[in-house]
Amino acid sequence: MRFIVVDTADERGSVALFENLELLSVEAHSTDEDYSSWLLPAVNRLLANSSLSLAGLDGYAVCAGPGSFTGLRVGLTTVKAWAEILCKPIAALSRLAALTGNDSQAGEPLVASYIDARREQVFAALYARLGSGFEPLGEESVASLADFAAKVKEEAEGKPVRWVTPDPKMLESLPDWPPFAASGHILELAPAPFAQRLGLLAYRKFQDGGTTDALSLDANYVRRSDAEVFWKRNNSRLATIDERSS
Repeated sequence: MRFIVVDTADERGSVALFENLELLSVEAHSTDEDYSSWLLPAVNRLLANSSLSLAGLDGYAVCAGPGSFTGLRVGLTTVKAWAEILCKPIAALSRLAALTGNDSQAGEPLVASYIDARREQVFAALYARLGSGFEPLGEESVASLADFAAKVKEEAEGKPVRWVTPDPKMLESLPDWPPFAASGHILELAPAPFAQRLGLLAYRKFQDGGTTDALSLDANYVRRSDAEVFWKRNNSRLATIDERSS
């Protein structure tokens, strides 16, 4: 099957075309241009270079998070429109799940993936090998890397962990990393763009029927937006003022 992958979760996004597991072409978002103006021209270039069209594809895959609010909204809104107009299935993808990599890789029973979320936090998740795949141990979260590392240490119970990230320096700077490495933990760099990893995950979803439609597609922001945080903070202050004046 032929499908497109759209990743606008942060500035390290991309669009890519696949035929089954083969990456046909990819265009990385390597500029400061907003996704609202970059995405559709990039998709058109990609399709034209491969003599393909959106209508001729079998499905659309999109990174649903975690990531930035603005970036995710652009990607999901675009794919929703395609799917609704052309009646194609959508594979909603997690970047963190995609980072776990190829299921055929032999090795560690646990995989910890994380991405820099700014504000001294990371988007992170821990996965356990189950048969030929990985299953999440808990939900994706946003936290300090130190807190996530403590959670991984508790869950691992001495078992080796493969850490996968595009931001390895964050982990290497933690005081916990040298003892982790000495106990068999491995740090794997997952460089951007993440098209190949996302495409592998998308293909599995298309094959397994793990798709959704335009109406059900939603983002997994993990972290509340700045507007929501500001609104809640202001409401709390107003409530305090009301209590004092009553």
